[in-house]
Formats: sequence, structure tokens, C-alpha cells
Amino acid sequence: MYPGKIFKPVRVSFISTYPPRQCGIATFASDLLNSMKLIDSNGEPARDYHNFEVVALNNAKESYNYGPEVTFHIRSQHRSDYQRAADFINHSPVDAVSVQHEYGIFGGEDGNYITYLLNSLKKPAISTLHTVLEKPSPGQLQTMKKVCELSSSVVVMAEAARTILQKVYAVPDEKILHIPHGAPDVPFLDPSYYKDQFQAENRKMLLTFGLIGPSKGLEYVIEAMEKVVAVHPDALYLVLGATHPEIKRRHGEEYRHSLQKMVRDRGLEKNVTFYNQYVSIDRLIQFLVATDVYITPYLSREQITSGTLAYALACGKAIVSTPYIYAEELLAEERGCLVPFKDSDALASALIELLSDENLRNRLRKSSYQYGRQMIWNEVARNYASAFEQARFSYGEMFTQSVQTTSVTERAILPEVNMTHVNRLTDDTGILQHAVYSVPDRNHGYCTDDNARALISAVMNWRLFKDESIRKRLLSYLAFLYHAYNPRHGRVRNFMSYDRRWLEDVGSEDSHGRTLWALGYTIAHPPGDDILGLANRLFKDLVAAPLKFTSPRAWAFSVLGTQYYLRRYGGDARVKKIMSQLAEMIYVLHQKNAEPDWPWCENILAYDNGRFPQALIVSGSYLDRQDMLEAGLESLHWLLQVQTNPESGCLSLIGNDGWFKRGEERAYFDQQPVDACALVDACYQAYVLTGEEKWLRSMEWVFNWFFGSNDMRQPLYDFSSGGCYDGIQPGGINQNQGAESTVSLLLALQRLHLVAHQGLFQQQFISG
Repeated sequence: MYPGKIFKPVRVSFISTYPPRQCGIATFASDLLNSMKLIDSNGEPARDYHNFEVVALNNAKESYNYGPEVTFHIRSQHRSDYQRAADFINHSPVDAVSVQHEYGIFGGEDGNYITYLLNSLKKPAISTLHTVLEKPSPGQLQTMKKVCELSSSVVVMAEAARTILQKVYAVPDEKILHIPHGAPDVPFLDPSYYKDQFQAENRKMLLTFGLIGPSKGLEYVIEAMEKVVAVHPDALYLVLGATHPEIKRRHGEEYRHSLQKMVRDRGLEKNVTFYNQYVSIDRLIQFLVATDVYITPYLSREQITSGTLAYALACGKAIVSTPYIYAEELLAEERGCLVPFKDSDALASALIELLSDENLRNRLRKSSYQYGRQMIWNEVARNYASAFEQARFSYGEMFTQSVQTTSVTERAILPEVNMTHVNRLTDDTGILQHAVYSVPDRNHGYCTDDNARALISAVMNWRLFKDESIRKRLLSYLAFLYHAYNPRHGRVRNFMSYDRRWLEDVGSEDSHGRTLWALGYTIAHPPGDDILGLANRLFKDLVAAPLKFTSPRAWAFSVLGTQYYLRRYGGDARVKKIMSQLAEMIYVLHQKNAEPDWPWCENILAYDNGRFPQALIVSGSYLDRQDMLEAGLESLHWLLQVQTNPESGCLSLIGNDGWFKRGEERAYFDQQPVDACALVDACYQAYVLTGEEKWLRSMEWVFNWFFGSNDMRQPLYDFSSGGCYDGIQPGGINQNQGAESTVSLLLALQRLHLVAHQGLFQQQFISG
């Protein structure tokens, strides 16, 4: 859906078992996370090591000394923990979720508790499937189908798993990603390199590693070793790994003791050694490098992945394995030797042949190593990073598949005006720029842009309700703008720290234009003569500066401000001339850049786009310039068209993360409330000046973007506080409620309330 999009590194939450818990899934998740830390989207060293967090699954009676990346614990058998984890992730600043799926690590019947988490999740989830059964039980079938349904994508590590998912679980092919199991990047070394560390100099070393349990089939290797030793008495078979914790909890060391008894009974103590340890990755690599032949004698054909086999292959080992699904795929094309299940004679024959033929071993080693290059962790991490990035940008499609097309005739949702959050953001200085969730963030202080918007919102509120309590906030915003004016430069400053220090002598041209816009609106609708007097005085000090500006948006805001001013003081020839000049500058720019397929005044659609057609419409009407008015209406019509989602019919704003350059792909995120607000105003002006019903319907259609008629099908309005979330990001809604977003929502909401008031519409037609 988003071709040509340049992706940025994503923030990921991993749901998995995690070290120090001894579990193959835990090791996989840790290796993947640590590998992703080392890359960004360009494969360079990561600049931010805090982009990853882990939601760890605990055994009911065990807790672990996790590292700082583990931010939340799930007690696997407590269903309520899964809902709490979903809430935690939804309120975390992550873009995507990586689920490591294995039936046994989750609670509920056949591990179905994970589906409760996925069902409540509001972030795109990619589930890595460590087990895909050809013949699942009814409960396993139901759980897996639900996991796949609730995931944006599912990852398999073998192509055979793709076929099984399609045939058995009815998963669409386009939802399935094949990403190999990761493995360490190890040089292609001779096995003799580390043998001295295992007292194996001049011996042929065989190895099996991993958590030990009855499903591993190690007894068949021990049986085979009797025949192997008869031909190669120097052969040494190492069994590396602790007993699986779950096996040990239920049965103790019964299986390991049975294996050790087999070794004693056959007199193989000098040829079979057990390392009952869970070793570090560095130590494991030493074992692997020293190995001449690696063995996986597993008993279940349905095993669809094996980290131990992936590691051995990537390290360039000659391998003998039983033909479980994953081994058949990885060892195809003479990358290893396959022997029947539970057949110690066939296993002995294969081992004897490999130990007797060094050329054959080396040929298999080279073939394995070359194939394993695609499996090293940094390559696998890049594939996952790409998958997470794509999930961010395709996540919105999940919300449109079952939703009927939205019509521009849909009536607007019109809640009551709630000033709670604006009051929370406002102090005696003005309105704070940002919030963390709904909590005012003092770290970023204040800005003139937001106080200008807040002043318009407060004046609108006064017009609606004549509530005296609004005057205090209104005066704070006006006082802020007055203080922002720097008479030495004839310009306003923009940014002020929380301790009331201006951070610049001259602010942006846009902030100057927005100040004129706010002052003009206040002059047109003053709550009192005292406010009118100061607004008028400051307006006159600022009004001429935009003629020297280069920012077209600053021209547009200034046109809007002068047009409001002229509604009260229409005889002011100086201001009328300034307005005419600024409007002409915008119109000339439009004529220079506009083409039939791009009727726009710039070669880019960026932010606050609706203010351009709004400025052309109001100035064209006021100056009796039909060409200017038509240019504004045409550009507004086109702007609505290019921002209509063709699948759902809802408003899909140009994203702030890249915008829309002529001839290039548009950005879909981050969509911001300020752009919806501008469109509401522009459509309103078009309706007032043309009387065409379509503009009124378009205004309501745009307004409903705030209430779920958007690409995410989620509302941005906080009904409890009247706040507005900061926009639509690839992974969902930005949960912060800053000033720009909240005031933009209030401006749009109060505009519709003004229109809706009985008997007020005719007044609106006259005075706007």
C-alpha cells in the first residue's frame, strides 16, 4: 500500500520467554533482539538502543533476574496478565509487536491465552511460529488459526511450514513470511582449532547440543556408537546441554540417567561424554567449531524448526540427522545426510562413512557453510526489521477490510465542547506545547504558534457560550502574543522555555503569520473593548512584515488575519492593500506551479495544506477576484480527492513523515489533527461563499476523521477530557495529547457548533 516509502527504525516489543530462563524460544528472542540492536534500516550500527522491550513469560512458581530490557512480566497461567500486558503495550511507545509462538509457553488450553492478548492489542503483531503441526488437535488448530488471524503477518522458518499453514490452517499466502532461523556468524575454521579445549586432539568429535529430553532420540546415537567405535576407536561423542527444565521438574534426571547407564553398559565411557550445562554463546561456538560431525537424531517428523541444526549448518558442519521436516529442507541438495527415525544401524553407517571420508566431510562442510550465510543473525535481523517496518505501514488496512465505504454525506459526530484538557495545559504564562499522554510536559515550554491557535479557540468559545471563565485563559494567550513581539526586529518570537526565557530573537515566519491570524479573528469578534484595543494595537505593529516573507504559509495565515480585521475595519486602506498584495503573491505562485493534475501553489503538499485554498477563497471573494476564488475552490476540491482513501472512502491526510512531493509517493504517516482542522475551515469558507451543499457535507466528512473515520478506524478524541491525541502513526494512535492537536480539535468542533446553532448560520454567512 505504501510503495517507495523510506522506513525508519521501528520500536518493537517482544512477547516471549527470555533469558536467564533456559528455553530455546528464550534464546531465539534474545539473539534476535540483540541482533536488531546492531542495525538500523540501513544496516548501520544503531543509534538508539532503547527501541526494544520484552514482555517476558514466567512459569507460575518461578521468577527470573531479567535485564533492563524486560519491562513487563506475564505469569503464563494467569489469563488476566495477558490483558494487562496488552494494555501495557498499547500505552508503550512501540510501533510493532513480535510474538514468539510456541504452544507450551502460553497458558490456557493449547496455549490459547495469547489470543486474548492479541485480540486486545492496538499495535501490529508479527508472530514467529516455532511449531506448525500437520496434524493438530482441535484445540491446537483453533489456537493457531486465531493467532494467525490476529497477526499482521506470521513468520515461518521453513517453506514447508508455508504449505502447512495454507492447507491446514487456511492462512493466506500473502500473510506468510519466510525468514530463516538465525545463527552466529562464525569463520570457516578447521575443527582442530578448538579441540585441545575438550581433550579431543587427534580425535574425531561428534556433537549434539540443546536442552535434553526424551524427544531428542539420543539413545539411538549411543546405540550407534558401539559400531562406530569398532571402526573409529578415537571417536568422541559429546552431548552438550542441561535437561529441559520442564522435563526435570516433572521427571527429574530420569532420562539423562538412562542414557548414562546405556553408556556404562556398553563400555563407551571413553567415547561418550555428557556436559550437563547451559553454556554461553561463545563457549557453544567453540564446541561447534571443534566438531567433525553434528548429529540431530530427533524422533518427531513434525519438527518444523531447530535452532541447534541452524547453528550447526551456519558453522559449516557435516551433519547427520533424522528426516524431520526442518532437516529435510535444510539438508537438501547434499548439505547433509538423512537417516530413518529410530534406526541406530543406519545412523552408525552414516557416521562411519563420514568419519572415514575426509573429502566427503569437507564437501558437506563447505556446502553447509555457504547455505548458512543467509542464516547469520545480522541478515535475519534485517529481514525482521523490514517486516516490522512494513507492518507499521500496512496496519491500517486491517481496519478497513470489514468496514463499508464511508460517504462524504456521513453526518458529523458533534460532542459537547469540553475544555478540561485545555485548562490542564494552560497556566498563567500561556498554553504548554506538549503533553506526555494527558500530563503537561514542561520540558518543552511554550510556543507562539500554539498560543495563537488557543486564542482563536478561546474567542470562539466566548462567542458560543459567553462564559466568563474563558476570559482568564483568553487573556493569558493574548498576553503571551504581546510578549512574543520583539519591537527591535518587528517580529514575534516563537519558543519560550518553561522558566519564561525566550529561546530566540526572531521566530519563524509562520508563527508571525499565525499571530496575525489570531489577532484578526479576535478583532472581528472581541469579548470586550479592552481585548479589542490590545489586539488592534499589536496587529498594526505586525501587519506589514509578511510582505517581506518568503513562506507561502505565512502569507496565507496573514491573509486570513487581515480578512478578519477588515470585517471590522473595512475602510483601512493600508491593511486592504497589504491583504491584496499577499493574496496576489499566493495566486501568482499558484499559477506558476499549477498543472491540470496538480492544481497547487507548491511542488509539495506538506502541513496545514487547507490554509492555501482557504486564503484564496476568502481573498477572491473579498477582492471580487473570480479567478482567485476559482483557483481556491479547484485546489480545495483536488486536495480532498488526493486525501481520500480509495478503499474505505475516509479522509487519509498527507503524512508529516515525508509529505507528498510532486511525482513521488505520498507519505501516509504521521497524520496530524492540524491538517484536518485546516480542511474543516476551508470547506466551511467554500460553503459560505458558494452556497453549494457539497462543501458542507465535505466539512462534516473531514471532521469525522477525529472520531474514527480515518485509516486506523480509531478515534483521536478523548471524550473524558476533551483532549485530542497527537496523530496517526504507523503502529496506531499517538497517545500524547499536545496543545496543537487539542486546540485543532477544538477549533474544528467549535466551528461546527457555531454552524449548528439555530439562527446563527445566517449570521455566520455575514460575519464568518
